[in-house]
Amino acid sequence: MTEFALADLEKIIAVRSAAPVEASWTAKLVSKGQHKAAQKLGEEAVEAALAAVVGDRAGLTEEAADLLYHLLVVLKIADIPLNDVMAELESRTARSGLEEKASRAKS
Repeated sequence: MTEFALADLEKIIAVRSAAPVEASWTAKLVSKGQHKAAQKLGEEAVEAALAAVVGDRAGLTEEAADLLYHLLVVLKIADIPLNDVMAELESRTARSGLEEKASRAKS
């Protein structure tokens, strides 16, 4: 069995976003535009945070999945490939998180 990765989800979102809106939640969400997709992303982030605060492991797992899905939809609409995000993360590993954050604060 192969491991499911975010790149797999990105491919599924690409296919489903091209489907008729009557046949796919992803297509329907994409058709509503970045504003609606970003709103859903924010809602899922809040729900994940709330599940974490109350120690709801199952809820946090479910909300984290929703959050990742909606993040990838927002990236799809913005035409930002997941590889670009991963490259940014990789570039940040060359220094500590505190150094990286300090460099952003000065910009």
